[in-house]
Amino acid sequence: MKNYPKWILLLASLLTMLIIWQRELLAYVWMQACGQLKIIWEARPIEEVLSDATLPDSLKQKLQLIQEIRRFAEDSLGLNPSDNYTTFYDQQGKPILWTLTACPPYQLQAYEWHFPLLGSFSYKGFFDLSKAKAEERRLQAQGYDTAIEEVLGWSTLGWLKDPILSNFLQRSTGHLAELIIHELTHGTLYVPNNVEYNENLATFVGYQGALSFLRYKYGENSAEMQEYIHTTNDKKRFIAFVLQAANSLDSLYRSFPISMSEGEKAAAKQRHIAKIVQALDTVSFASDRYRNYFTDFIPNNTFFMEFMRYNRQQNVFQEEFYQKFGGNFKQYWAHLKATYPSL
Repeated sequence: MKNYPKWILLLASLLTMLIIWQRELLAYVWMQACGQLKIIWEARPIEEVLSDATLPDSLKQKLQLIQEIRRFAEDSLGLNPSDNYTTFYDQQGKPILWTLTACPPYQLQAYEWHFPLLGSFSYKGFFDLSKAKAEERRLQAQGYDTAIEEVLGWSTLGWLKDPILSNFLQRSTGHLAELIIHELTHGTLYVPNNVEYNENLATFVGYQGALSFLRYKYGENSAEMQEYIHTTNDKKRFIAFVLQAANSLDSLYRSFPISMSEGEKAAAKQRHIAKIVQALDTVSFASDRYRNYFTDFIPNNTFFMEFMRYNRQQNVFQEEFYQKFGGNFKQYWAHLKATYPSL
């Protein structure tokens, strides 16, 4: 039998212990890596797609538009250059990634998953829906409110070449620009262990960047600009309504006395959320998209947490960006990069 140096045997023992200790985490990381690499491997270079005579011109025009948005984001907004969105992946009309979120039943506080090196995240992604549902059932058995949602776009923070997904192309010009700039923002700055800050920053830059792009390419009074402003105005009204409702729900939970039973808490929560759903009728919308938002489901804590995660700090960013930096993105990025560590 061959005699190995002691340090090799010690290292092998430590690796074996790590695999046993973190076997669930390693299995999850492996699953995510396989799902991500499959998409990247099957994605086609943009040049190849544009030269494919079997594909419609409308698709090619959207792909070319995304290249314009990328260049604008780098040159005018100061986002980090990358090879993201230079390839195309056809989803064939099917979802490919889902996120799971969870909250305690009487707190608007996100459940967090912890990953070595990457830090803590208030959501967990799955390329396999059945595994997401299995994890959801585990959390529900512990009493958590949960939600599984299809992911329409994501960022690997510049570690991999993120492809254009075919569902991107269903968006209008303004909302497409917002999505691309939002995700490129994550690749420019991503603060460890602070998902809410990261998502609020990307939401702010995505919106302001989309306005800047539309103004640059089409003009202030263009149909593209007016359509984007019109639809985002309704979105802003809905977000304001949800954030206000979240604050009222949070106040309700904080008012619960220690002596209150679980049944009483659940009944009070149900009554309060029912009032929130009914109160949506008091908001004036230009379209039916948000007016009928609660027709098919009753929101739980994860719904309100999601809106807080993406939108609660928008006024803070707005004030800082315009009052301290005069709306200059490049100066703003210099400040942010000097202030915050990034993955």
